[in-house]
Amino acid sequence: MVNLPHESRNHKWIALASHRSWLLREAEALFSFFERKIINPLGGFYDLDDKGRPTAPGYGAAVKPARYLFATSRITHAYAIAHLMGRPGADAIIDHGMDFLWNSHRDAEHGGYYWGIGYDGPSDSTKQAYGHAFALLAASSAKVAGHPDADRLLDDVSTVIRDRFWEEQFGAVAEEFTRDWRSYDSYRGQNSNMHLTESLMAAFEATHDSTYLSMAERIADLIVRRHAAANGWRLPEHFTDQWIINRAYSGNPTFRPYGTTPGHWLEWSRLLLQLWELGGRKLNWLPQCSKALFGQAVRDGWDHDKGGFFYTLDWDGNPLVQDRYWWPCCEGIGASAFLNAIDGDPIYERWYRQIWSFIATRFIDRENGGWRAQIDDALRPKSGPFFGKVDIYHSLQACLIPTLPTTGSVTKGLLEIGSGAGPQPFQRRPFQSV
Repeated sequence: MVNLPHESRNHKWIALASHRSWLLREAEALFSFFERKIINPLGGFYDLDDKGRPTAPGYGAAVKPARYLFATSRITHAYAIAHLMGRPGADAIIDHGMDFLWNSHRDAEHGGYYWGIGYDGPSDSTKQAYGHAFALLAASSAKVAGHPDADRLLDDVSTVIRDRFWEEQFGAVAEEFTRDWRSYDSYRGQNSNMHLTESLMAAFEATHDSTYLSMAERIADLIVRRHAAANGWRLPEHFTDQWIINRAYSGNPTFRPYGTTPGHWLEWSRLLLQLWELGGRKLNWLPQCSKALFGQAVRDGWDHDKGGFFYTLDWDGNPLVQDRYWWPCCEGIGASAFLNAIDGDPIYERWYRQIWSFIATRFIDRENGGWRAQIDDALRPKSGPFFGKVDIYHSLQACLIPTLPTTGSVTKGLLEIGSGAGPQPFQRRPFQSV
């Protein structure tokens, strides 16, 4: 790690107008890259190849083309942020996403939202907590941005999560159901619950309904204060339906890989501080756990020779999948920025600079635009399981989180530093029918 000169140890990059300008330029570049070709005229959004050209939606050639609930939701969320930043044309992209969420992903017969939509109906009709978490985030962000259909989506998704997914006896959500709400299997996962924690906080900010915040606190207590702490801060990913750690589980390499995933430790590190702030700084275990997770992630997960975070580790902290993905670095930026602002230990400034330098030299694609998703152990671009330029949820938030207060989400922060008059009136396209 690069050591800070003695005279600059109390000097933070984020205090420099030039660094803040650099962050906003990178956010602008992401918006510009994606908005050129992202809208699929048949509904939802395209996947983009390495040069930003539309591809047949889906992950890999063997997968039936589909537009996935999490991707539709994350693009909608991202352009709600763009709208709050005063970006012309963002409202049309939000419109497009909200239309597809309500009229295509939503199961009008059985309730809930399909995981995948093909071109002749659902390609995957399962109801997954991970996807519903992002649908809640999209609805919450759209509400903050002033979209006229946000309330109905927010109310509907919230009802589904509470009535179908939430397991009160554990304080977390079940993972997956069939279309007609039969239990899919006994798997329980931290990943969906972690993202739901983020979305519950966003819903709380949008509605001021404390029920959302209480649910988020219960999930954090179960997964972090109990399970991560008991496992030496190597956060377990996979559980049984009784929330017993399943160390042998190996599932989808993108969403449920074997072992542990240090990028999620970093993601939780930031979310715990946000939860602490939203809850009035009452639960003092939250910042303590945040620092412990960050410390373990950089000790175990960062390649101290070549740089970057390994994707997965074994239960003793040794690398398994040694490819580096963009998103753990993004979450490392968010966590180090929050800890740097709240705690102030110079170690967080050093990590903030170190991670951004790795992103700038390895992931930001100056030739084709956008960010590369994946590099191998030799730090060369690679594809599989990620292909092309994936959606901007992680990378956009990495650019914006450092510029905003630690008291909430990106959308709340943008609203707070704006005019104070609330979101600008939402201009729906005249030809759009939602």
